[in-house]
Amino acid sequence: MALDQSFVGRAYPPTEPYEVGREKIREFAEAVGDANPAYTDTEAARALGHPDVIAPPTFVFAITFKAAGQVVADPQLGLDYSRVVHGDQKFAYNRPVRAGDRLTVTSTIETIRTMAGNDILDIRGEVHDQNGEHVVTAWTKLVARAAEEA
Repeated sequence: MALDQSFVGRAYPPTEPYEVGREKIREFAEAVGDANPAYTDTEAARALGHPDVIAPPTFVFAITFKAAGQVVADPQLGLDYSRVVHGDQKFAYNRPVRAGDRLTVTSTIETIRTMAGNDILDIRGEVHDQNGEHVVTAWTKLVARAAEEA
């Protein structure tokens, strides 16, 4: 069953703040195999003009994807998450994520469409820091595969 188009534009409440720690950034950089010293060495980050270590660009995915869970779990939307695959991800940064940031995410359903029986849902996550500064916008595309014919 196609998702309800009236949900386009619906925004969900901001998440609780996520405090970005140096150790989490280091672990993430190691996990993705990125040896950029700005991710692990405060002095290297400062030499590049940052006040502390910064996070790799895809670090924010974990925060924004968790926030998109509010959309996924909305019983009124009726999304069958057992049929969902992650279709795409993109980011537009105003500045890098830094150690010490306390980030909140506000998720909004940007588009809903149906293609070949599959529901395609685009969720925009606006990420702000503890001062209300916009840090990054993340777009997550989820594809709910069509149910198999019996």
